[in-house]
Amino acid sequence: MKSRIITLQEEIERIIKKCDVCNLAMITNDLKPYVIPMNFGYSKGEIFFHCSSSGKKIDVLKKNNQVSVSFSTDHDLKWQSENVACSYSMRYKSVLAHGIVEFVEDYDEKIEALNHIMQNYTRRNFNYNKPAVVDIAIFKVVVEKFEGRALGY
Repeated sequence: MKSRIITLQEEIERIIKKCDVCNLAMITNDLKPYVIPMNFGYSKGEIFFHCSSSGKKIDVLKKNNQVSVSFSTDHDLKWQSENVACSYSMRYKSVLAHGIVEFVEDYDEKIEALNHIMQNYTRRNFNYNKPAVVDIAIFKVVVEKFEGRALGY
């Protein structure tokens, strides 16, 4: 079974919006890959994240803001013959997003980003305490390229 390339932006966004977690891939200062699962929000070609204002991820992103983000959903194990290992495959839909990290510093933009994140999980907007907004890091990935694939769908 061959994978199908997905090029329609609407289909790519449907896949992203079905995901609860994505994987953020970076390159450390010593040129090592560094991938972490993260909660996220998405809107109009931008992926939003929040985290502590200090730590390894922040240090890495401030030195190299080029990243990839991986999304995967609709996993379903299939087989042709239950007793033949090589006949098994996993149906899936996935998206890779390649882009540049921009840190969000403006207070109102931080709230907007937090709402994109919360809407992904609750479909609601919230009010935030000022210290909760000021004391965290918000960054977004401005996507330069999407790559979508589906296998078995």
